[in-house]
Amino acid sequence: MLGLHGIAQPSGQDKVWLLKPDRVFDGVEMHEGWMVLIGNGRIIEAGPAIVQPKGATVVELKGHTLLPGLIEGHSHLFLHPYNEVSWNDQVLLESRAERTARAVVHARKTLEAGFTTVRDLGTEGAEYDDVGLKLAIGKGVIPGPRMLVATKAIVATGSYGPKDVNPDHDLPKGAAEADGVEGLVREVRTQIGKGADLIKIYADYRWGLNGKAEPTFTEEEWKAIVATASSSGRQVVAHASTPEGMNRAIMAGVATIEHGDGGTAETWKLMKERSVALCPTLMAGEAIASYRGWRKGQDAEPERITAKKKSFREALETGVTISFGGDVGVFAHGENAKEMELMVEYGMRPLQVLQSATSVNAALFGWGDQLGRVKPGFLADLVAVEGDPSKEIKAMSRVKMVWKEGVKVR
Repeated sequence: MLGLHGIAQPSGQDKVWLLKPDRVFDGVEMHEGWMVLIGNGRIIEAGPAIVQPKGATVVELKGHTLLPGLIEGHSHLFLHPYNEVSWNDQVLLESRAERTARAVVHARKTLEAGFTTVRDLGTEGAEYDDVGLKLAIGKGVIPGPRMLVATKAIVATGSYGPKDVNPDHDLPKGAAEADGVEGLVREVRTQIGKGADLIKIYADYRWGLNGKAEPTFTEEEWKAIVATASSSGRQVVAHASTPEGMNRAIMAGVATIEHGDGGTAETWKLMKERSVALCPTLMAGEAIASYRGWRKGQDAEPERITAKKKSFREALETGVTISFGGDVGVFAHGENAKEMELMVEYGMRPLQVLQSATSVNAALFGWGDQLGRVKPGFLADLVAVEGDPSKEIKAMSRVKMVWKEGVKVR
């Protein structure tokens, strides 16, 4: 049986399951009393009255909600929390063998948490090892989510780390350095040739005077980046936190803005007009603040968190599409659902959050005809959680069962 990318899938897809939860979230709406029939890796039927086929395995899920497999929009499977080992030391001191071993564990934890698909946005110094990880998962060698990979990501020379206080030292970098139209076109094509499913660009970074975040690439360079990637059918996504960096990326035609901390009313309006989505990575911001000593609920809220709440609400109120993604790797893999809790805390309704992590992300990432919905013909990626997450979003962390293409993986 071939999977979404034509790769052989694990055995077990021929098994037919009739799932009987209390309710089903179909990617758009919640339905009480629905059942779901799956077989041969696909959803066969979904609705309130399904006749049990002969030989089907019935799974009673009393007290549970069944949802489409969740889609993580901003992951780094080759990173682990910075309070364990700093980002610099992960890039400089951990071998690629160790980092790949960790990524294998992270992939399993991600899948068992109900995230059957991830957009992995850069190996941060682990070269093109995400391509190998993706293939190993697709072949059934190891368990893990379906992956969209960005490989090395692209930064302007001199802007990214790790850096040394001694300018005589040229340290290995956490992304590929490229400059000028010719150099950027060559790097985009190189990453595509190495297996990148999308291109990630750092639209700005802390390379200004006194470490201030400033834009990196010119408008001309941006046009060349997007034109080159688009000609191969690939999206470009932008790490961006300054208004000007975001503006250049938006005008060039990126699919999503990652982080977007410094967005303004004008920024959100432009994103809305040009159908550019925001992947807010709320949990990463709170995790980093906690690593610096902030105790949520006990200490005064850091200014950066307060500002993030404000900008997120403004984007939401403007009607910007919100892509679920937490920048997991900054915090622990398998705890992806913490981002959902913050999205509600910062102003989204629980049902909007569920849509963002399923049908919205599927459509944004080009899989809207196969993933993100509980609908006949779609891939049987499903997760059962205890409780009703449309009323209590924390239910998303109480995962009972997970299926990926019809195979029960938890």
